[in-house]
Amino acid sequence: MKAGKQTTLRDHAAVSGIGIHSGLPATLTLFPAEADTGIVFVRSGPDGQPDREIRADVRAVTATEFATVLGDDAGPLCSTAEHVLAALTGLGVDNAVIEIDGPEVPIMDGSAAPFVDAIDRAGLATLAAPRRYIQVLKPVRVVKGDAYGELRPNAEGFRVEVEIDFDHPLIGRQGYTLDVEPQGFRHELARARTFGFMRDVAKLWNAGFALGASFDNTLVITENRVLNPEGLRFSDEFARHKALDAIGDLTLAGAPLLGTYRSLRGGHKLNHAVLSALMSDPSAWALVDGRQVRPEVRQAAPRRVRGHAEAAGVVVPAYGPDVS
Repeated sequence: MKAGKQTTLRDHAAVSGIGIHSGLPATLTLFPAEADTGIVFVRSGPDGQPDREIRADVRAVTATEFATVLGDDAGPLCSTAEHVLAALTGLGVDNAVIEIDGPEVPIMDGSAAPFVDAIDRAGLATLAAPRRYIQVLKPVRVVKGDAYGELRPNAEGFRVEVEIDFDHPLIGRQGYTLDVEPQGFRHELARARTFGFMRDVAKLWNAGFALGASFDNTLVITENRVLNPEGLRFSDEFARHKALDAIGDLTLAGAPLLGTYRSLRGGHKLNHAVLSALMSDPSAWALVDGRQVRPEVRQAAPRRVRGHAEAAGVVVPAYGPDVS
């Protein structure tokens, strides 16, 4: 882990699309921000005037049933924030303002790749201020039924270890592990898409969800095949996407994490529960820059492990509410 300086965007860049759940159009624009701003969402009002703004923080999460929703006492500000947040963390962007003119971040192709492309168009700029980290000092674990999530110390950086378990012949038990840094995120994780089962579609539509889902933005699975003509981008794309979601959700720590996150049968709700448990225990973390990393929790640098897949498992609906 290198101390480094904080970063922001060199210029602005925009993407447009529809929300996967709302089906409503929205344009999202990424702007540069000063040091120590963090990630801030701004919902634009009539005539493009700023309406509300909120810092991307674990305390701003208002719902986690089908996506990560950010808001405040006035209500939700934007839904499905996880993919753009994952792209910012994956590429090492510390400070940015995200302006959005609709209720939901555009789903684009169901992955973080379009947001990576937008960040690449904007470019990165290095700021004078040192980068600050949230260093995990002791293990924090949350168990919910047969699912669990935990954060453990890792002074060398941020690592995700995600395992999923579906009673489905095309998914089964899959695991994926990544040490989060720009090259690995860009090439191994950013293109992994969200997925859902045909059997759940009518129920979700009746509940007002997945109204914008299509083959253009979702891997759609029947009992025995993937319906998308192009098929899978990775043999373990399902696990990779869960890892992508976890990175986005854990961005809400408010600073880059120095820790290893591991989950089994997890999702947005569990990711949020673990991060909330960490932040609510002042003895479990410290805000540091690279020179202040506590040596008593320093560990050898972990190696990257490729994903694996094996059949087995229990049913966890991909579009349904996360394990509670």
